[in-house]
Amino acid sequence: MADRPLSDERGVRGDFSCSSWTREQAESISREETNVAPIINPPQTRLDEDLQLWDTWLLRDRFGEVTTIDGWRVAFSLTAPADLSPRDRHDVASIRYFYSRDGKQWECGGELFEGDAYGQRQWSGSAVYDDGDLYVFYTATGHRGDTEITDTQRIAGATTDRVGTATEAVTIEGPWSHEILLEPDGDWYETEGQSEGMTYTFRDPWFYEDPRTGETYLLFEANTPVSETEGTCGDGTDRRQYNGCVGVAVSPSRDPFDWELRAPLLVGTGVNHELERPHVVRHDDRYYLFVSTHRHMFAPGVEGYDGLYGWVADSFRGPYRPINDSGLVVTNPSDAPFQSYSWMVYAHGEELLVHSFFNYYDFAGDSLDEITQLSESEQSRRFGGTLGPTLRLEVDGGRSELLGTLDSWHLPTGDDTLPEPVENR
Repeated sequence: MADRPLSDERGVRGDFSCSSWTREQAESISREETNVAPIINPPQTRLDEDLQLWDTWLLRDRFGEVTTIDGWRVAFSLTAPADLSPRDRHDVASIRYFYSRDGKQWECGGELFEGDAYGQRQWSGSAVYDDGDLYVFYTATGHRGDTEITDTQRIAGATTDRVGTATEAVTIEGPWSHEILLEPDGDWYETEGQSEGMTYTFRDPWFYEDPRTGETYLLFEANTPVSETEGTCGDGTDRRQYNGCVGVAVSPSRDPFDWELRAPLLVGTGVNHELERPHVVRHDDRYYLFVSTHRHMFAPGVEGYDGLYGWVADSFRGPYRPINDSGLVVTNPSDAPFQSYSWMVYAHGEELLVHSFFNYYDFAGDSLDEITQLSESEQSRRFGGTLGPTLRLEVDGGRSELLGTLDSWHLPTGDDTLPEPVENR
């Protein structure tokens, strides 16, 4: 894979250089042999038959590297009862943790917060283990005590030092200290009242301290306000409907509970409405920014897919250039376009590993919206609700290529040896 020099395609807002995902770049999105994951078979058993789970993240250190606690790997997932309709799971989501000695056999450690978290429910985030303290960053969705389900989103943090390990288990206990860390400012980041799009987003906090500069950041998904004077997407579509961005805050003190908003790191105005679960991986002295998004979140005239999208830069602040020219890194096969979602990337030796959850299989509609037209029993039958296979990815500068897969719930770390890649398209 030939590397290319990074180009400078950005505007300056505030003290950050804001890179853009342009329509010209996104219009070159296409399925290729190098970016299409293999078909996933339904799991024979679930990790916990009483749970369905989706967005998942591994415990990391301050610098974004996957870490362990006394040799235990720890993962966190959004969960809901298995007997609930999959379409309703976001309304009752709670975070549970899982642990493993070998990265293959996992045990459920239970619910992370027991009634003391902010929000009606908790959505995705990240977790950092630092000098014996556990920090969990999460999306506080709705307000505790509201009688109706609402989608107000704030970025929250919680910390505890009550983390225990033994021969057979990891225990994470309270009391937790919770704080609301960030809310949209209405200038760089759209408030719920300003939102004119399909959904409102201010969520998915992801902690990262740049090992090269020592600067401490919190990434998140948001929307950036677009004025009426900025026109349309070229086909009459209001650009305000497709204004996703990757937001960023800085911590001048390096305190995980002390944050100041900055201008977005990346904007997708006129291209896409939701740039979900942003995270950065430092690999080969470059910075790789990844997000997940859905096909139906692309603006009219842009034919994108449910997939993992990425950009590369020589510094955390950018400028960022789309990987593979279009940004597409991994997508599902055309005959199973929604089988996986919510991809997260981490470095392992010379490769990058990508985990995601098993979403809807045996379904090849044009949009996930069509799932709601099925009966509840059919929706439940087609929903995976567990982790899918781990993908192996080779990245060389601005190019990427899938190398093969590992089993579901196989999440190697540290010095784990990977088998020789076996292509299984």
